[in-house]
Amino acid sequence: MISRETIDEVKSRMDIVDIIGDFITLKRSGQNYKALSPFSNEKTASFYVVPSKGIFKDFSSGKGGDGITFVMEHEGMSYVEAIKHLAAKYGVAIEEDQRTPEQQAQHTDRDRLYHLMQYAKDYYKDLLVNSEEGQSIGLSYFRERGFNDRVIEKFELGYTLNSWDHLSKKAIGIGYTEQLLGKAGLIVTRDDGRYYDRFRGRVIFPIHNLSGKVIAFGARILTKDKDQPKYINSPETEIYHKSNVLYGMFQAKNAIRREDFCYIVEGYTDVIAMHLSDIDNVVASSGTAFTEEQIKLIKRFTQNITVLFDGDAAGIKAALRGIDLVLKGGLNVRIVLLPDGEDPDSYSKKHGSTALKQFLKDNSKDFISFKIDLYATESGHDPIKKAEAIREIVTSISLIPDAIKRSVYLQETSRLLKMQESVLLTELNKLVLTEQQRQHPDEDRGDRGGRRSNNFRGGRDRGPVPMGGPMGMPDDAPPPDMFAPDGDGEYTDPASIIPVSSGKLDAEAMVLRQEQETMRILLNYAENAYDENERRMLDFMLTELEDFEFISPLHNEIYTAFKNGAERGEVIDSLYFMEHNMSDEIKSFVATLTTPRHEASKNWAENKIYFSEEKELLQQLADANIYRLKYRMINKLIEDTLQQLKSATSEEEEEQVTTIYLQLKAAEMELAKFLGIVIGK
Repeated sequence: MISRETIDEVKSRMDIVDIIGDFITLKRSGQNYKALSPFSNEKTASFYVVPSKGIFKDFSSGKGGDGITFVMEHEGMSYVEAIKHLAAKYGVAIEEDQRTPEQQAQHTDRDRLYHLMQYAKDYYKDLLVNSEEGQSIGLSYFRERGFNDRVIEKFELGYTLNSWDHLSKKAIGIGYTEQLLGKAGLIVTRDDGRYYDRFRGRVIFPIHNLSGKVIAFGARILTKDKDQPKYINSPETEIYHKSNVLYGMFQAKNAIRREDFCYIVEGYTDVIAMHLSDIDNVVASSGTAFTEEQIKLIKRFTQNITVLFDGDAAGIKAALRGIDLVLKGGLNVRIVLLPDGEDPDSYSKKHGSTALKQFLKDNSKDFISFKIDLYATESGHDPIKKAEAIREIVTSISLIPDAIKRSVYLQETSRLLKMQESVLLTELNKLVLTEQQRQHPDEDRGDRGGRRSNNFRGGRDRGPVPMGGPMGMPDDAPPPDMFAPDGDGEYTDPASIIPVSSGKLDAEAMVLRQEQETMRILLNYAENAYDENERRMLDFMLTELEDFEFISPLHNEIYTAFKNGAERGEVIDSLYFMEHNMSDEIKSFVATLTTPRHEASKNWAENKIYFSEEKELLQQLADANIYRLKYRMINKLIEDTLQQLKSATSEEEEEQVTTIYLQLKAAEMELAKFLGIVIGK
C-alpha cells in the first residue's frame, strides 16, 4: 500500500491542466479550459477543466473528478496505479506501507501484467546491448538503419535471443507464472501443454500506451527464413487492444499538440526514421486499416493529419479506403506521395533529414486534389472510368460531417474537374440522404427539418444551459421558476444529472432538483457572505435546513460533510470532496455542479454591456432556493397525502389525513404567494 504521506505529496504537486494535457489537447476558455471529450465521440466540446478547483467535468459521458480520477478513467488504471503514474511524473519517491495478505491478494491481474511487460521490456533492452548475440545481430541491424543511442533509448528498443524458452525460464525463475506469461502473450502454449517463447531471434519494438506503460511488442526477424513472417506482434490481451493503439503516440503526443498536426506512416522503422530527422509528430498504423478508436485517439491531440504513402498505386488505393473513415471521423486529411519505392526511412538515408522535411512540406496535398490527380491518371480519356472516379471522390466528400467543409471541397472538385457544381451537388445530396436513411431506417421522413429530441436533457443541437440562480433580477421581482416547462410542457435542464424517465417532473423529481441546487450553492459559495452582516452562506443554509431531510442519499452525504465540517471548525469546499476518500459518484457529481460551462465575452465589457454576476446576488439566490426547496417538498407531501387519502380505511383516518392535507395546502399557498406562483385550490 502506498503511504498516506506519498499520496498527499503527489496531490500537493498535481497540476490538473498539466496532467490532462498529457493525454488530450486543451484550449483556453476564459479562466478555464475545454476540449472534445476523450470518453465519447462528439462534435462540440463538452469537456471542461477548472484549474482553480483542480477538477474536470465531461458533460458528454458524465465523468468528472480530479487529476487522479482522470488518469484512472482514461488509462483504465487502479487508484494505486494512478498515484504511481503521477508520482513518477512529478518526481515523488514512493513509500509503501507493508501489505496484509488480504491486501496482497487484491493485487490485480492488470497490475501483474504491467509489471511483467515492464520486466520483459527491460530484459530485451539489456540483451540488445549486453549480450554477444544482441550486439552482433540486433544492435548491428539498428546501426545499419542509422538508429543512434538517442532513439534506441527513446523507443526502448531491444533484442530477444534465438532460444525457445530463454525469457520464460528467466521470468518463472523470479516468480512470474506460466499462466501470466500466457495472458501477456509472451509465450505460446501447444496442444500438449508445452509452451515456448513467442519472440525468438528478433529485434523488439515495445508498444506503449499514452502514459508510457509497455502493453505489447512488435518483433522483426533478421534472417531470410521464408517460413517465418517478417514481423510478429503481441496478441490481444487484457491491457492491449491493437485497434485502440497507434505506435509512437506516447513519444509523439506533445509534438502533435505543439504542431497541431500528425504524420501517419506505415511501420515502426518509419516512425523512428522520422524522429531521427527531428520530425517527432508522427505515429504508425502498423500496416492495418484505421479504426474508429485510433481516429478518436488522434482527435484528442489534433484535428489535422498528413498521411505518407510510397509509390505503390495498388497500396495507395487500398489505403485511401481507410482514409474515408478518417474523413467520417471529422479529421482534416492531407497526403504526401513519396517517390516510387521510397519510404521515410530510405528517403532520409539517401537525401538527409533536411531534404525530407522540405519534401514533405512541398508535396503535401489535400485529399481531394490527391484523389483527383490519382484517378485522372488512371481513367485517362475513358468516360466510364472518369465517371466512376468522380463518384468515388464525391462519396469521400459526402462522408465529411461538417456541411461547410463539404461545400468547400465540392467547389474545389468542380473547379479542378471542370464540372458543374450543381451536378456534383445532386450526387452528393443523394449519397448524404441514403446514409441518413441507412442510419435511421424507422425515422419519419415527413419532417425534413430534422428530428427534435424531446427527452429531458434537451435536444442534440440545443446548447448547454448552465444551472444557476436568478441573474440580473430586480430586487422587488419574484425569482423565476428554474424548472418552468418549455413550449411543449416539458422540463428542460441539461445541466442537471437527476434522471427523469418520463420526460416530465413529478413531485419527488422536483424536490431532487431543488436539493441539487442547494448542493450547488453550498459547493460554490459556502464560505461567501450571505448578507451585509457577513454571515456565511453555510451558516444560513444550516439554520434554514436544520429539520430538513434530503431525499437523495448523495445530497445527504454532501450536506452532512458540510455540517460536520462546520462543527469541527473546518472549511469544506469542492476540493475537500476531491482530496478525501470519496466515491467516484460524489467526485463526478461535485465536478458537475462546480464546473462553469459559459463565461461572458470580454468584448461585452468593452462595449459597456454589463449584467450582475451570480455571486453578486447570493442573498436572493439563497432565499429563492430555500423557499423553492420547501415549496417542492410540500408539493411532494401533498401528493403523498392524497395517496393516503385514497387508501384511508376509516372515517377517523380520512379526517386525520384531510386535516394534514389542508395544513399542507395552506403552507403551499403561502409559499406560492411569496414566489409569485399561481396555483389552483
